[in-house]
Amino acid sequence: MLAKRVLLLEDDIALNETISEYLEEIGYEVDVVEDGEEALDKIYEKCYDILLLDVNVPHLNGFDLLKEVRDRDVKTPAIFITSLNSVDDLSKGYDSGCDDYIRKPFALKELEVRMESILKRDYFHANNTDKIDIDDNIYYDVDKNSLFIDGEEQQLNKKEARLLKLFLKNQNRIISHEKIYDTIWDYDETYSEASLRTYIKNLRKLIGKEKIVSIKKQGYKFTTEREENS
Repeated sequence: MLAKRVLLLEDDIALNETISEYLEEIGYEVDVVEDGEEALDKIYEKCYDILLLDVNVPHLNGFDLLKEVRDRDVKTPAIFITSLNSVDDLSKGYDSGCDDYIRKPFALKELEVRMESILKRDYFHANNTDKIDIDDNIYYDVDKNSLFIDGEEQQLNKKEARLLKLFLKNQNRIISHEKIYDTIWDYDETYSEASLRTYIKNLRKLIGKEKIVSIKKQGYKFTTEREENS
């Protein structure tokens, strides 16, 4: 099973090293950055499973960083790690789109538990709505975890549903084959390339072939007809 990938934004070098070393020891793959603009570039370059963001960092603060990526439909779960502790700061953090907010100083074990709790969720940031539009007559109901076409619920098997959710969480971003295998197959299962092609084919039949693009030797990208024609 592939390691979960973490982006850690923290400009305190000592804390940066402490957190990254701890997370790597317990099995995470960690990319470390020290300023907001570098973090923004990383988020657009790679698929992460979770973001750990300090707030008071150079060039682009954590609140503005997360708000920008949420506005661009990046739905990766995020935890703010910060010394800011007022109610207004807490409110601003959640308003910008975070999933959790942990105040410094904190125990590394507490951070681990919070991360694991978030990663176990099938979580969407859906811009305060209960559905994600895929096309004029197609949408995904977040609360019901169901795909609807012309108002009718569609039957998806477990792996097709996981794959669709992965695409919706990472719209317009290339998702590697390895990331897909790790997401839709359980830890005690052996992935199958042939099965993945079948799941892709089935989803394309439902939502449109053009919406799931195969990127040679890299993976797949979910897009929409509107965006392709714009």
